[in-house]
Amino acid sequence: MSIVVVANPKGGVGKSTLSTHVAGYFARRGHSVMLGDADRQQSSSQWLQLRPPQARPIVTWDASRGDVLKPPRGTTHVVLDTPAGLHGKALKEVLKRAHKLIIPLQPSMFDILATRAFLDALQDRGVSSALSIGVVGMRVDQRTLSAERLRDFVASLNLPVLGFLRETQVYIHLAAQGLTLFDVQPSQVRRDLEQWVPICDWLDADAHAGF
Repeated sequence: MSIVVVANPKGGVGKSTLSTHVAGYFARRGHSVMLGDADRQQSSSQWLQLRPPQARPIVTWDASRGDVLKPPRGTTHVVLDTPAGLHGKALKEVLKRAHKLIIPLQPSMFDILATRAFLDALQDRGVSSALSIGVVGMRVDQRTLSAERLRDFVASLNLPVLGFLRETQVYIHLAAQGLTLFDVQPSQVRRDLEQWVPICDWLDADAHAGF
């Protein structure tokens, strides 16, 4: 079973958007996918309630009550959407069996500072070197000074930068229908799918890269 955790203690960085799309990608590949929601707000679970029956199946469970990494048998791929403020014992339990960790962040100084603190905490906690960690920039307008600041920050990390996703209404419109980029005709979202290529390659790779 492959377990991907999407985490950043900073709220509003795009964790649910990233989690639902990773689950959508796995479903597109024909895997048996569960989207676990460890956030009390249950954003990912609410998104799945909007998902049309003809879309590729993604199953959910409420992982906010302690059964974080105990999906039913037969599941091949797990994506776990985590809450803001995840730290300490709860963070340790989430990462204990995870194979990959994706850290989303937006191009703001507050996001950068929170992410730096999160990465320092992971390093201090001695996260397993077998855990693959990647960073994804969310809602990035490449023309702005904040985007340049974000690029400088991620360049300083000893971690793979999986990509920068542009700020667009496409994600909002798809979320309102319980869909992802991987559920619609590629010609409709070609530009955004291109930004997902390196992320998907990383999700499919078996190599591990930690601190």
